[in-house]
Amino acid sequence: MDTSQNTALMRALTELPGPLPARGVIHIAIRHTDRFTVVGNDLAQHPGLSTAAVGLAVRIQSLPQGTEVGIKALAARFPEGEKLIAAALRELEAHGYLQRARTRLPNGRIVTRTVFCNQPAALLRPRVAAARPQRPTAEPQTSPPVRDPAPEPPAPEAAAPQAPPLPDAQQEQAPEAPAPQDHAPFVALVPPPTAARQPSPPLPQPRELTAELDRAATALLSDLRRHAHQLVLSENDVRQLAPAVAAWLERDTHPDAIRHTLTIDLPQPLRHPAKLLKHRLTALIPPPLPSTHELAAHARPRVPITPFQTCDGCERAFRAPAPGHCRDCRNAHGHAQAAA
Repeated sequence: MDTSQNTALMRALTELPGPLPARGVIHIAIRHTDRFTVVGNDLAQHPGLSTAAVGLAVRIQSLPQGTEVGIKALAARFPEGEKLIAAALRELEAHGYLQRARTRLPNGRIVTRTVFCNQPAALLRPRVAAARPQRPTAEPQTSPPVRDPAPEPPAPEAAAPQAPPLPDAQQEQAPEAPAPQDHAPFVALVPPPTAARQPSPPLPQPRELTAELDRAATALLSDLRRHAHQLVLSENDVRQLAPAVAAWLERDTHPDAIRHTLTIDLPQPLRHPAKLLKHRLTALIPPPLPSTHELAAHARPRVPITPFQTCDGCERAFRAPAPGHCRDCRNAHGHAQAAA
């Protein structure tokens, strides 16, 4: 079978100027008019990046501002798996094309911002501010110098005459007024808080704060700074948070599980440790463990099993609710009665 050829592609090859190379790639460059992205050769031919990293960088560069470019978001959009995308992102981050930083928004929420730069090497060069365009000089070099007129006494404000029209020579030399520039109105990304803030929920309280629970909760809170140096609490903070930790312990939560919940994935920097612990103790408290009676009520009902019996005639084992004869013996006994 002959290799199929694209007629349009072959016709475009004949329109290329100059002799075509005997081997290697031949480019047919068609100018884009819409929906295109400019990619530099420093990225497309980067010697230290893999093909997957270069392709992912081009994909990210073509996405609009504000598009999620996390590992799971890219895996849901593209056919590559999460492991390949994560490795490619690490390559781009190592070579300066990608930077991920955690930022606190004005509303207090902490988000991860991803910044992509198409030329990271250009950021290291000193950037010079672009010079403003100078207005045309009042006097061209070819024209003779124009003498300033003699100063006149200022006229009173009440009868301020209009300026006389300039001569033709001076009208040509007068600088033009800058055209008003249309600037887009400033739109605040975060609207000002207009609605009243909802009061924060109260800390969980145990049904009975015994001395043993209070000692265990106080010891757990005081020991947190050994596991996370940011969680340095005052004595007043420990007294306020101890009932909430006691409520967790009362619900049969292991102290290691409480410590892991309070110390994992801390924001950087952590400015208010007590407020963070108060939020986690309130929002992440587990429900009480169900009792054995509640678990038995929802247990799967058992299927009754018919026991084995021994046949009185042939001593064969068969399943039946009561002792007797098996089916074969019952059939034989029935045929004997019918023949009699």
